[in-house]
Amino acid sequence: MMDDVATDSSTPSSDKPDKQPRRTRRTRMTGAERRQQLLEIGRVLFAAKGFEGTSVEEIAAKAGVSKPVVYEHFGGKEGLYAVVVDREMRQLLDMVTGSLTAGHARELVEQAAFALLDYIEEHTDGFRILVRDSPIPQSTGSFASLISDIATQVEDILGREFKSRGFDPKLAPLYAQALVGMVALTGQWWLDARKPKKAEVAAHLVNLAWHGLDGLEPNPRLIGHRKS
Repeated sequence: MMDDVATDSSTPSSDKPDKQPRRTRRTRMTGAERRQQLLEIGRVLFAAKGFEGTSVEEIAAKAGVSKPVVYEHFGGKEGLYAVVVDREMRQLLDMVTGSLTAGHARELVEQAAFALLDYIEEHTDGFRILVRDSPIPQSTGSFASLISDIATQVEDILGREFKSRGFDPKLAPLYAQALVGMVALTGQWWLDARKPKKAEVAAHLVNLAWHGLDGLEPNPRLIGHRKS
């Protein structure tokens, strides 16, 4: 499918009748290219204005197309929003699950914290969209259900650690939810504050999670290879 883009032609100058007319054709966007363009524009607008504050008219105007083009690709604003949210949820979940590669339990917790903070730093618009209350059902659920999915990945790590320390491994899901929720909420705050630096935020989060309030290290440090 090709989107409508005008073809420009120029008339030869009257004082040079022997010249052939020159035609300049702008490259048309394929359907896939137009869809990607609309997704990127929608992502920026939804992050800045939210679902209710964004209109199909504005999306179309930013893309340089008519409103029917947006409806043709997504069926309306709701469809575009749903695809944007689904993509961001998958991106975040992939980053977290893909980061869990270390063998030591504490470093695995560090990696999970870094993955969430990396996503917030690198996909700021996406995170702003995810933490808003969605006005429409999503195929991949809500931000809360996404956090639950990530906690499931951490649950196995904590379960093994609990068992080795003589704790009840059945409590691992509770602690996994608490750990991931703590990082996610701190990330929401850090999204705007951006201080202290990411590595320091990760170190303090893992410090609290690993040692508990009674065993907090005064100057926590990272034990893994990540330092920034």
